[in-house]
Amino acid sequence: MEVPWPFFIAFVDKFKHRIYNVRIQAVHQRKGVVTGNEEKMEREMIVVLDFGGQYNQLIARRVRECNVYCEVHPYHMDLEKLKGMNPKGIIFTGGPNSVYGEGSPLCDPRVFELGVSILGICYGSQLMAHMLGGHVATAPVSEYGKTEVEVDPGRRLFRDVAPRTICWMSHTDYIEKAPEDFVVTAHTPVCPVAAMENPEKGLYAVQFHPEVVHTREGMKMLHNFVIDICGCKGDWKMDSFVETSIRAIREKVGKGKVLCALSGGVDSSVAAVLLAKAVGKQLTCVFVDHGLLRKNEGDEVEAVFGPDGPYDLNFVRVNAQERFYRKLAGVTEPEKKRKIIGEEFIRVFEEEANKIGAVDYLVQGTIYPDVIESGLGKSAVIKSHHNVGGLPDHVNFKEIVEPLRLLFKDEVRRAGLELGIPEYLVYRQPFPGPGLGVRIIGEVTAEKVKIVQEADAIFREEVAKAGIRDLGQYFAALTNMRSVGCMGDERTYDYAVVLRAVLTTDFMTAEAAQLPWELLGKVTNRIVNEVKGVNRVLYDCTSKPPATVEME
Repeated sequence: MEVPWPFFIAFVDKFKHRIYNVRIQAVHQRKGVVTGNEEKMEREMIVVLDFGGQYNQLIARRVRECNVYCEVHPYHMDLEKLKGMNPKGIIFTGGPNSVYGEGSPLCDPRVFELGVSILGICYGSQLMAHMLGGHVATAPVSEYGKTEVEVDPGRRLFRDVAPRTICWMSHTDYIEKAPEDFVVTAHTPVCPVAAMENPEKGLYAVQFHPEVVHTREGMKMLHNFVIDICGCKGDWKMDSFVETSIRAIREKVGKGKVLCALSGGVDSSVAAVLLAKAVGKQLTCVFVDHGLLRKNEGDEVEAVFGPDGPYDLNFVRVNAQERFYRKLAGVTEPEKKRKIIGEEFIRVFEEEANKIGAVDYLVQGTIYPDVIESGLGKSAVIKSHHNVGGLPDHVNFKEIVEPLRLLFKDEVRRAGLELGIPEYLVYRQPFPGPGLGVRIIGEVTAEKVKIVQEADAIFREEVAKAGIRDLGQYFAALTNMRSVGCMGDERTYDYAVVLRAVLTTDFMTAEAAQLPWELLGKVTNRIVNEVKGVNRVLYDCTSKPPATVEME
């Protein structure tokens, strides 16, 4: 049993009975989702079977760092479908369950007979032991955090790994006895089977998490599994993805008209240019200013993608601020806000499509973390992304085109550079589709939006002046807390703004940035003096996990 982060324990309890949003799945099945990658590519693949672990997408990301394509699928996926994917290897993720628990996830036992190498991680290792005749029990001493593990460097999985190495442990159950024909290849003073293997059958298992940065030599282990044990060549490159996607989209769309949901963010911008290269003037980009953008952002987007910008695009700007404010009035629940914003986006696009006439395809900048966080199989829903979990029941388009659906954020940026998009656009700060709607805790109003826009602009301005350039993401958000203050010798009762800045490369995990106190003090003084309605500024020191990067 894997011990999740404290916040995640509560979250899993809250959502453990929620399953994948079948309504959205039905829309995709009925209308079709084009990833721009339907053409069978000659590529090697590792499949990650997700047992509900919090690091599922991180495992896939680490595999892709080995230049091997990887996808995450639910643990209960049909065996024939899995065989049809012809994976070179399979990885079982961790998970919050015990293998003995009622209703605990179990894979099809025939997966062990596919002749494909399998790596079990944490719960996945316990599951392998349990299903193949070993014994899993409650550990007399739980391990959580950085732990020194003794490994056998003579084993292929631990090639070039130090005999004693630091690994990230997170478990209360452990493998007490390995299955017959398995060899124990690592241990700790309290965990007799920290790793085991049956190389003749291609089965490997580790109790710790090699995918997290806290496991000092975890990437070596994953590289050894993917390249050495599974025999992958490591030749999956972004240029081949771009070239193949353009060809597949052009073939799929034919002479049809395409409508692109353009937000001006990195994901939708890359999707727009990818589609423009594939179908040219058949594409119309619709930019919806929903009133939840950063200060002056609407005008900035139009300057780049509009008629005077560097791209020869059909561009339509829709100013729908009041429409979204009306829909969001009185709504405080985060998931409901996301779904309202998502549905309203679709409705606006449908209206614009009707003006253009007979649009066949809708393009969205959905990326892989959006898909996974919105719910995969029976995994917990972290949060619905407006372009995944927010789709309404009825979508008035022939098909939805999501060319970036299988890419992580840094891969999207590399694709953007391959497409010739300038670096200043490719590396601009990411911004969520629901915009400031998820950076305002509680009800969204025009007044609150104005507060966040002004506070955020000050924060950005001062970070730029300080010359800090390595932040993954930073922004100001508005809490729903009001507190007493004193300004100009008078009592105030105003809002608290929270500043957030994180260091990350893939946005699946993130560390809170330790900004200089002098910078935070300057930003605080400016916000409380220049932004009406704010008398307190806080700094968010939480990493992801247990938090997410955004507030909601």
